[in-house]
Amino acid sequence: MTNCTEKTYQFPAIKKRKVVANFNGGSVTSDAGGLLLREADRQINLLEPIAKLFPDNRDQSKVEHSVLTMLRQRVFGIASGYEDLNDHDVLRNDTAFQTIVDSTSELASSPTLCRLENSINRKTAVEVAKQLVEVFIASHKTPPKKLIFDFDATDDLVHGNQEGRFYHGYYKNYCFLPLYVFCEKKLLVAYLRSSNKDGAQHAWAILSLLVKRLRKVWPHVKIIFRGDGGFCRHQMLTWCDNNDVGYIVGIAQNSRLNAMLDPLMQKAKKTFEETKIKQRLFTEFSYAAGTWSRERKIVGKAEYTEYGANPRFIVTNLSGDPQELYDRMYCARGNMENRIKEQQLGLYADRTSNHTWWPNQLRLLLSALAYILIEHIRSIALVGTELANAQVNTIRLKLFKIGAVVIRNTRRIQFFMSSYYPLKNLFAQVYAKLVPI
Repeated sequence: MTNCTEKTYQFPAIKKRKVVANFNGGSVTSDAGGLLLREADRQINLLEPIAKLFPDNRDQSKVEHSVLTMLRQRVFGIASGYEDLNDHDVLRNDTAFQTIVDSTSELASSPTLCRLENSINRKTAVEVAKQLVEVFIASHKTPPKKLIFDFDATDDLVHGNQEGRFYHGYYKNYCFLPLYVFCEKKLLVAYLRSSNKDGAQHAWAILSLLVKRLRKVWPHVKIIFRGDGGFCRHQMLTWCDNNDVGYIVGIAQNSRLNAMLDPLMQKAKKTFEETKIKQRLFTEFSYAAGTWSRERKIVGKAEYTEYGANPRFIVTNLSGDPQELYDRMYCARGNMENRIKEQQLGLYADRTSNHTWWPNQLRLLLSALAYILIEHIRSIALVGTELANAQVNTIRLKLFKIGAVVIRNTRRIQFFMSSYYPLKNLFAQVYAKLVPI
């Protein structure tokens, strides 16, 4: 974008008063609420341990920007709505943003941050990914009785010739196929994958690693694996059966399943034709696909509407009423779509435009770290407020985007926030939860 040389902007007058604007206000910020991100990071000690995982072969006597400062710069920037490295060419001089990342001098430029991203390798990415699980563990003050892991993949469209990008027939575009794992609103895994593989690729290995790590900390926790039909793999389900892991997974309809459900579907059809009211009837039966070594419990939904029959099936090793299992347990996985939307749209996890693979994996992880900080604020400080269930875009707009004049001298850094900010009481509540008294 070309630089604008016009210094003053003239607007229509109001009652003979001239209305003019310029960008000469000095140290004024729109991100004063970012101070809350700083405190969230301090409270859960998220970024400091992760910064130690990055390789740093620089001559330390000549280093101006530590890995920790640069990591905070990127993660806090993403959380604040600055998705691109280029944004930091201006943000680096913002007094408020310098304060938020614990600095009092000019921050790293976009080329310096780019070098940090390109320094990552497979070992570092794996260690950072492990740290997400450790943060999840630390977020529990007492051992949980039950954990439900939602697995899902999504498309990450690419517009260049990045390593590992392939055309995907379902999404009809060139993309990556990242895998996410959430436990309710807590993020455990953000794993970039090529799109020319099975959608369940590595899901079994990831589930195994999660179960082993968490049962080491919480030996008696009940773990349930939940996913759509893309994760219905016999070997994975067998592993769950053999390792006391519950599962509730979608399974694609076929002629055999439809035939087994047909008596109930005919009943639903007849009742609909008589009442013109949508019918949803549920049943369970045993079934084994040709490649399975054992029969498994299938929950079938016989739904009939004005659009005709709509059969659905899930496979599970959980006990309970078929409709309860379908409606309360399986359909609850739909909430994960909102979590993925927060990652992709709200925190720019799809900004995987680096040519090489591992920097793109890092960008997915940076987005995940930003999510963890905001989710911590949401779960700890926003409970019972109007933002208790808000998505990250709304939290950013209402809680982080606060106008302020910033004055820094040798004794203090002062943020004079807008007197007309409408959520002062909410800010005070979040502050009380995050800042130790």
